[in-house]
Amino acid sequence: MSAVFFPPALPGAAALVLLLPIAATAQEAPFSLALPIDCVPGEDCVVQNYVDADPGAEARDYACGPLSYDGHKGTDFRLPTIAQQAEGVEVRAAADGVVLGLRDEMPDILQGWEGAPELDGRDCGNGVTIGHENGYETQYCHMAQGSIAVAVGQRVAAGERLGEVGLSGQSQFPHLHLSVRRDGVELDPFDPEDRVACGAAEQTLWETPPDYLPGGLLDAGFAPGVPDYLDLQRGTAQAEVRSDTPLVLWGFAFGGRAGDVMHLVVEGPEGRVVDQEMALEKTQAQLFRASGRRAPDGGWPSGDYEGHVTLLRDGTPLSERRATLSLGE
Repeated sequence: MSAVFFPPALPGAAALVLLLPIAATAQEAPFSLALPIDCVPGEDCVVQNYVDADPGAEARDYACGPLSYDGHKGTDFRLPTIAQQAEGVEVRAAADGVVLGLRDEMPDILQGWEGAPELDGRDCGNGVTIGHENGYETQYCHMAQGSIAVAVGQRVAAGERLGEVGLSGQSQFPHLHLSVRRDGVELDPFDPEDRVACGAAEQTLWETPPDYLPGGLLDAGFAPGVPDYLDLQRGTAQAEVRSDTPLVLWGFAFGGRAGDVMHLVVEGPEGRVVDQEMALEKTQAQLFRASGRRAPDGGWPSGDYEGHVTLLRDGTPLSERRATLSLGE
């Protein structure tokens, strides 16, 4: 017995027709997803956006937080900086299946940056679509040009390398966008039956569901002035501080909410140099804050300086990052 699938190929790609044998079973085997990216959520990657769970013009994630936007149909596994992406982070098949379609032609340039191409319906950028049993599909978007390691019609196993995270398509930060569909209908893997309000379903599609992180710090460091936002995205904001330059501590965060507070503290060899709390006036998907001082007369004392950045929500620490600096004679 066989079933004919007419998969919705990647936008702008030719449709494919494959004959996939399926076994007739009395009970449908459960479908589950492995982590589709080689990182540890909460340590060297985060989920920046979830499927939009709001049926109207507003947006919310499955936990009723703001980590989504109107009409978003996937899960975005975000790397903190482009520097991390450039080191090469694997995208992996989330389940066994057959490659239905792919694209590998778009440059790795974030939208809005100089040289970014017209999308012309290619919002997914470079990517791969995989068909699974019982009508399930997974789609992997924004992959690095030239990294795709599979071919159409190839069978892949869960965990197998598909390519690497890139910057292609409609992307504002380095990430992998994972879409999950069944019979052409988009699903939220955290709430696949769309039954739960403000929390993950008892039965998700994940083998091990990634913990929900409602926001946090992506990076922190020192610089001789307030860094440029593009340098924060690139991962090049950490810059040389000398004894005669200003000393600035910065923190780069995601998922900030109105009322959150970023607390920046610098301890030097002769005591506290910086101690400032900065409240967030509005909810922002990405943000940074910086605080510092000009060099004193005679320059900064030699020794070690430690920066401590804390993002607080309702007075409770949500995320922390540390940075160190040594100034010599």
